[in-house]
Amino acid sequence: MDTFARAAIAAEAILDKSQYRKLRADRYASFDSGEGARFEKGEITLEDLREYALKNGEAKQISGKQELYEMIVNQYI
Repeated sequence: MDTFARAAIAAEAILDKSQYRKLRADRYASFDSGEGARFEKGEITLEDLREYALKNGEAKQISGKQELYEMIVNQYI
């Protein structure tokens, strides 16, 4: 039980005191507008996204910042 309580405390601190929420919003910003938003709403399929990608070229490669997320978690555990 103590382990679960400690995990809940750490999770609360990560959500309230770190930059996690902003990083997450930035990471998934492509789902807030355009084809990504339409896909998220269920208005288009993966096949539609494939066609969109073929017409518009490959998306710009952006770091997922995995190490940064790991560092944030490690700060609070």
